[in-house]
Amino acid sequence: MATAPHPQSTDELFHALRENHRLPYGRTRTVTAEELVDAAERFAEPVPLVHALLELQEAYTYGSDPRKSPVVFARLLTLFDEQPEAFDERLRAQLFWRFKWVANALRALPEIPLASLRQWLTEMRDRYEKEGLGLQPYYGQAYQLAVHVGEDAALAYELWAGRRRTPHSDCEACEICERALYRVAAGDDERALEVWAPVLAGKESCQEEPARSVSHALLPLLRTGHADRARELHLAGYRACRRNPSMAGEVGRHLEFCALTGNEARGLELLAENRNLFDEVDSPLDQLDFLTGVEVLLRRVEGLGHGELPVAGYAGRAWTVAGLCAEVRGRGDGLAARFDTRNGTSAHSGRRTARLDRAPLLDALELALRARSLDELAPGDAAGAAGAAGAAGAAGAAGARDARGAAVAASGSRAAAAVPEELPELIVRARELDEEGHPDARACWARLRDLVAARDYTHPEDPAVGPYGRLCADLLSDEAYRTAERGDHASAVDLHEEAAGLYEDAGATDDVVLAKACALLAAAEVPGEDGEEEAEVKAAGLADAHAAVVRLQEEASGLAPYVEGRLLRLRASALGVRLQTSGDPAHAAVVFAEADLLQEFATRHGLTTQVSGAMLLRAGTYALSGDLPAAVAEIDALRDRLAADGPAWHLPRALGLRGRLQFGLRDAAAAHADLAEGLRLAAAWPAEAVDTSRLHADLAQACLYLGRPDEALTQLTRSAEVDLRDGKRVDAFCTYINVAQLCLDHGRIEDSIALLDSLLGEPDVTGGELDDRLVAQLRLLRARALHAGDDLKAATAEFVALAAESAGWGDDPGSHAMIAAETAMVLGEAGEFDRAGEVAERALAAHALAPRYELISNCLRELARLRAQQQGPDGLAAALAHLDEAGRVAEAARAAGFQPVGRSLETALAYEHGRVHAYVGAYEDALAALEKALGLLGEPGAEEGGAGEWAECVRLAGAVEGIYLERPAPALVRLDAAVARLTALGHLEECEPLASLAAQLRDEG
Repeated sequence: MATAPHPQSTDELFHALRENHRLPYGRTRTVTAEELVDAAERFAEPVPLVHALLELQEAYTYGSDPRKSPVVFARLLTLFDEQPEAFDERLRAQLFWRFKWVANALRALPEIPLASLRQWLTEMRDRYEKEGLGLQPYYGQAYQLAVHVGEDAALAYELWAGRRRTPHSDCEACEICERALYRVAAGDDERALEVWAPVLAGKESCQEEPARSVSHALLPLLRTGHADRARELHLAGYRACRRNPSMAGEVGRHLEFCALTGNEARGLELLAENRNLFDEVDSPLDQLDFLTGVEVLLRRVEGLGHGELPVAGYAGRAWTVAGLCAEVRGRGDGLAARFDTRNGTSAHSGRRTARLDRAPLLDALELALRARSLDELAPGDAAGAAGAAGAAGAAGAAGARDARGAAVAASGSRAAAAVPEELPELIVRARELDEEGHPDARACWARLRDLVAARDYTHPEDPAVGPYGRLCADLLSDEAYRTAERGDHASAVDLHEEAAGLYEDAGATDDVVLAKACALLAAAEVPGEDGEEEAEVKAAGLADAHAAVVRLQEEASGLAPYVEGRLLRLRASALGVRLQTSGDPAHAAVVFAEADLLQEFATRHGLTTQVSGAMLLRAGTYALSGDLPAAVAEIDALRDRLAADGPAWHLPRALGLRGRLQFGLRDAAAAHADLAEGLRLAAAWPAEAVDTSRLHADLAQACLYLGRPDEALTQLTRSAEVDLRDGKRVDAFCTYINVAQLCLDHGRIEDSIALLDSLLGEPDVTGGELDDRLVAQLRLLRARALHAGDDLKAATAEFVALAAESAGWGDDPGSHAMIAAETAMVLGEAGEFDRAGEVAERALAAHALAPRYELISNCLRELARLRAQQQGPDGLAAALAHLDEAGRVAEAARAAGFQPVGRSLETALAYEHGRVHAYVGAYEDALAALEKALGLLGEPGAEEGGAGEWAECVRLAGAVEGIYLERPAPALVRLDAAVARLTALGHLEECEPLASLAAQLRDEG
């Protein structure tokens, strides 16, 4: 653990104390505070020691270490008695404020006799009276002791709540919480929520509020029918207390809330995230509160039949739900008994029993976008979900997959495929389904893979089954298709080639040809080397693969029709992917020719799967060629054919393509209808057999076009879940990133943060197995969401960490420039301008390697604005230095021919000069800069865009001129002319602030 340097002077000591005060509460801050007390004692001066002791007591208090807090306070009180002159008014106020901290700490320790607690309150009262301080804080502590002990608290409440607050009273937020809890205890949830309203709305807050109030208000909100509000507060409130030892009780109540709303799986996830609380909470009272919430959750999970699920618990051993529940029950009962023995009542055992016996309040409440069930947390499912990662296969892999008719495991929306019990029958059935291209073949191969891997496997002596080597080749071939689906084409090549060798040894000549053909196509999909023109190289490779497959087919003789059909489909797919890769319309004709050849052959031999494949390929080729009506006509013909002749599992894919074509025809409603119907039919088949993930993603796009963002979020989340179940973790994480961004764009900030927190807690993320740049993208989005949610401290910490890490991305200076620029702006917003300047310099250095003109200009201008706004005239020189640097960036951008998305960088710079000078009171300079900006912007036109920026510039110029320079007449001329012009152009919304300012100037005139 890092320790503080030993201060050599009191100035260094005070600096170290300030730095330590910035750290989060926990062991690091506490140990450093202890060392700083030791250092302060060496100076033989009372004032530095008082400051150090106050910092140490705070670290103990909010680090959940109540045993040590009273000891430190005793030293402070002794110093006050012996050297009162060392305590100025502020230190004296802090000292008497903290009598309440000691009272809270003593209540939390069952080994402290009740008489000692009452004696301490008497000491507090005597001290307050001696100092001439009001007694409301004393009566507040007396009330809290009465509640803790379980006495009749009504009189104590009146003696406290009826008194006027004093400067030493608990903050408004804390007192509101106590008054609300009094109402809850009386059974009046409605009145409690009325009392809580200012805190729950964020109007009153402190160190522990509103997180403490939120945790207590969750169940009253449910009981009074405000489930949506409870959900909203759970997301925000949990984030404020997670992993915090001093708020372990609040975490316990969030776990209880999950258990009582049908969110047991989320509760277990949150428990895992807070496993540190089992060992880091030193307050027995907080332990009791936390463990009771944990037990509510675990009892519920065990009662639902999942007692054997693994669960996070005390360090040193692996826990199941049932095992941890028993452990927690024993510890919780013991703590409650200790408090009741000390207090001489049964209050704590009674409250604990009431919580444990509470029935669920709702069957199901969707708390998070990433909703899971307990079944999905089963050990086998969890292992499977975390076991594979990789990108999705490209269109070529889809073509090969369709040629073989492979499918992946069921998505959970369909009953599992019927798998024969007898081994010979199972092998034969798997091959039959495979020839047909039936999705259920995959389930048979999966069962066979398990059987063959068993130590006692014996291959049947049955001519219908064939030799063991052929079965091994079948399994390798199936694995090759699944590997290609995950985007690992190089491995798929190896698997297909190994399968071809085994087929050859087994004398299965048809399968040898097919395996070699699949290997050729997979090899053409392997990504090229760095520096190659990848699209060109890939297109050429696909053409070569097509030619090689043609030669293979021509050289073979006596192939079974289903093998001929697959080879024809592979040939057509190779050319189809080449067209998609190159985008060259000249490549379309040969695709149509191959598709026609496939369709004619498949029709003649009754290969319905390949007939459908040929028509799908034709429709896709029409679409790539730009003939969308012809593509729709082809799909409509296919839909009719599938309805009559099958195969039924192609219908969802056909409807999916039809929906995408409707997008191209700008008919989002029709696209939505096709995709929704496709998803309905997809429920009958394994997810990957019908590309359920793609259907959900496309339906989400349709929902966005139709203005249904909530429905879009649901569909995107389901798309990611399907990919997760199929082991496509990178695809799933990328989709979840889109979900989180969409939440952010539509103001669902807490949903975004909760989703990102869940993703960042995944084992392959915490274990460093997921691509580090993808993880950085998750963290960057989380930092932006925290900033949008006004959690500036947490956002700043995440941005700073990301900026430090991205500095090492030598292969990607542009991303570092972006992250560093955003970090500098957030640091500036937090008032840390020295650090902001350092990070901005790093952003500029990265920008020199990979220019990001607009981003860097925005950063420098924002830092200038923030300095002027926060520091006034004292910050002008530094602000102008930032603007000078932004001017050099604008010159370089102009020289490089860079075109910004909106206004020019010179225009933005002139406008910022105006704002900066206005903030520091240099109004003539501000007006001149704004006039320059208006000249650069030019007059607005009728088109959308630009009018808002022009209007804002006019408004600011009018305010500077009319209000601060006290020249209302020319300001009104400016404003009236702007209003008239904007009105004539139809920009009525942009007129409103200008008209409002003009009215203000006329009223004041």
